[in-house]
Amino acid sequence: MSIGPEASITDERSAPTDDPAVERALEEKAIAGRSLRQIAWRRLKGDKVALAGGIVVLVLVFIAILAPVLTKLFGHPIGEFHGDKIDPTLGTPIGPWGGISREFLLGVEPVSGRDIFSRIVYGAQTSLSVAFLSAFLSTVLGVIFGLSAGYLGGWVDAVISRIMDFLLAFPQLLFAIALVSVLPDSMLGLGDRWSRVLVLVGVIGFFGWPYIGRIVRGQTLSLREREFVEAAKSLGARSPRILGRELLPNLAAPILVYTTLIIPTNILTEAALSFLGVGIPPPNPSWGGMLSDAVNFYRYDPMYMIVPGGMIFITVLAFNLFGDGLRDALDPKAR
Repeated sequence: MSIGPEASITDERSAPTDDPAVERALEEKAIAGRSLRQIAWRRLKGDKVALAGGIVVLVLVFIAILAPVLTKLFGHPIGEFHGDKIDPTLGTPIGPWGGISREFLLGVEPVSGRDIFSRIVYGAQTSLSVAFLSAFLSTVLGVIFGLSAGYLGGWVDAVISRIMDFLLAFPQLLFAIALVSVLPDSMLGLGDRWSRVLVLVGVIGFFGWPYIGRIVRGQTLSLREREFVEAAKSLGARSPRILGRELLPNLAAPILVYTTLIIPTNILTEAALSFLGVGIPPPNPSWGGMLSDAVNFYRYDPMYMIVPGGMIFITVLAFNLFGDGLRDALDPKAR
């Protein structure tokens, strides 16, 4: 057996050496394969804007989870009034910038004197709870109906498509206003705050699933004709196995991206409903409700409007930046 140049190179690479520099050089020359997850994570780490948005999102989530702790450490109870911080004549906070001080980090509310920091923290808990839960509900319904319509086709596709068209054309805000006005303030043993959160999650999530349902249906129509699906059918795989093992993993990337992008839309919807008076009932904290209350005081106390408005802006912007970066990272055609 002859030993050629290729064999000598192989022996050189496999031969042990005591020189660390040589070992590092050989490791750098080795070609290491990467999975799609590793490639996506590497792309996402390279996108500094998306990474900053993701960090802001994580901070907001921790703020919402630790709302009671943060209120005890840096704020005051959300229902506690501080009349000594309010001008008795004008009803506005005493001091510049809406009464911001070391004791009240974001100032106090006009007339009532409640701590804005505590209400902003608990408002984050409310807004993110509605946004995440309604996005989860929309995703589950959209995936189920989208997969069924795209894979089964025929009359099933026709019926589900017409339902999606109907829901997309239905006035969501008017339905929410009408539904909230007839439902009781307390349901399932929950307080008025979480009962209204449950109603908002049901309304926003139910009317949001056709958007992701259309995306999943279109992707399923193209994937069901691929070779791996035909191979699974030829091996005797049933429809549930094909949907769960073959189609759903290939739809994970667009589902994840759209779920991330629908969360800021849900935040804006909850804020709009609370601003109109059909969202979280007062005196429970909500960013939209605080904006609604600030309409009467923005000329005399602009900080009362700037703080909740700025929180909505930062939250929505962070989710959109992170969602865009995630979409680029999971796109196999992107460089």
